[in-house]
Amino acid sequence: MSEATVRIQKIRKDTVKTRLILFGTLAFLLLIGSVFSEHLTPCDPYLQDLTNAKAAPSAAHIFGTDRYGRDMLSRVIVGSRASIYSTLLLVAVITVVGTGIGVFCGWHGKWIDTVLMRISDMFLAFPGLVFALAVAGVLGGGLQNAIIALAAISWPKYARIARSQTLSQKETPYLKAARLSGSGTWKIIFKHILPNIMGPILVTSMLDIGTMMMELAGLSFLGLGAKPPIAEWGSMMSDTRSLITTVPWVTFAPGLAIFVSVMIFNLLGDTIRDYADPKNRGR
Repeated sequence: MSEATVRIQKIRKDTVKTRLILFGTLAFLLLIGSVFSEHLTPCDPYLQDLTNAKAAPSAAHIFGTDRYGRDMLSRVIVGSRASIYSTLLLVAVITVVGTGIGVFCGWHGKWIDTVLMRISDMFLAFPGLVFALAVAGVLGGGLQNAIIALAAISWPKYARIARSQTLSQKETPYLKAARLSGSGTWKIIFKHILPNIMGPILVTSMLDIGTMMMELAGLSFLGLGAKPPIAEWGSMMSDTRSLITTVPWVTFAPGLAIFVSVMIFNLLGDTIRDYADPKNRGR
């Protein structure tokens, strides 16, 4: 390997590490800000002041006020908790459920593998958000039901990844040796299989955070997610969409928050994927 190639690889590694630190820090600050959001608001996000309704952005109200005179900056900050942590809960649920089903199918096989994989094929055959709209409509709306609806249609991707990774690990010499040594099924799964297949699954889950945030906000925007007066970005955009031509800042404020958050998590996911690539880690 030439000296120039080594130098280029080193620069690439340093760039990926810098991006990982930068976007990881931004995501961490976003999460910490969401936890303490109630203490960071300049005003009471639920306090109505009709004498100051639809006020334009100013020093007192950076994002202006809505039709009830509530400070939009405060509502965006408080809304981060419902929007971000609902998304993280959703991603955690589909990752755990999908991975569990995939490992089970890949390890045991037989008829249960065929049945569950055909079910996953059925879910994957429908456009995700359209299917989620149908499920959320049947459940009756609400943030909890929106999470259930998206979880019900999002687990097959993780099941497919976990199953394929499990099948590739199943016939490796070290697993055969583990079985010959008397290790039980659960020990093999938790000690050998899961640690070796979690890399691509975790990268997929990181890349899914932005997508799930958009889909949750979409369900709330359509009235099948969080309900007013709960401050949630998608619900806030839905509640103010009729004002977009007259007081556009009340709609743009939560939309900007969604855009920035999705961008941070997507860039973090892309960076983690690059960092997990052996070429960028110098292997």
